[in-house]
Amino acid sequence: MITKLFEFIGSKTINFINDSGSIMILFLKTLIRIFRLPFNLKDILKQMEDVGVNSIPVVLIMSVFTGMVLALQTFTGFRRFGAEAFIGTVVALSITRELGPVLSGLMVSGRVGAGMAAELGTMRVTEQIDALHALATDPIKYLIVPRFIAAVIIMPILVIFSDIVGIIGGYFVSVKLLGSNPTIYLDRTWDYLEFDDIYVGLVKACFFGMIISIVGCYQGFYTEGGAEGVGKATTKAVVLSSMMILISNYFITAFLF
Repeated sequence: MITKLFEFIGSKTINFINDSGSIMILFLKTLIRIFRLPFNLKDILKQMEDVGVNSIPVVLIMSVFTGMVLALQTFTGFRRFGAEAFIGTVVALSITRELGPVLSGLMVSGRVGAGMAAELGTMRVTEQIDALHALATDPIKYLIVPRFIAAVIIMPILVIFSDIVGIIGGYFVSVKLLGSNPTIYLDRTWDYLEFDDIYVGLVKACFFGMIISIVGCYQGFYTEGGAEGVGKATTKAVVLSSMMILISNYFITAFLF
């Protein structure tokens, strides 16, 4: 029993390392092809619409309720030692530094990363990617680069919306529902919120956009096994990108702070 447990853990660890290495190779190939002509602006804009515009409702709903819950929990805790005046500070710093970029990344990975894996996986099993090779078209340049560029550009924009809506949600709960002083709330928010706090969140968003696009494209691009393989690739894209977002979040935070 113990031997099987260690074999299971070892096999999963090896698979994770292999996938990480293959993803890094695809990432480097994508970076090289970004600077090769031609630039397909139409495809990039289409992917920006899919990644960004279509993700706005999900991100906004997540952000506003995150800010509201955070304000509610902070008020409950801070009231015990008379620090209600700092609710705005805690909400703003928590959302801009961590919750905005991380939760937005996780939500987008579930929607966009899975979509990329399913779309490219379907193209792989129906031999459309092989057809691109036959037509002397680089599939990485044609399929992956637009998705990569779109995700890197649009994720910081989504995080900006997330930060604004989350702070507004916290303000609504604190001031309108819990009776906090609105002037003190706003003053404390602006006094302690610095540009570096927002900047760090946007840097994280860029990295998360890279992770979501590359992992989703990798899982779809190398799909095997027909329709069943597409389903597995979609699931793996969401799980792996979510894990890599959480892991990379720690290292980015440790490096920047």
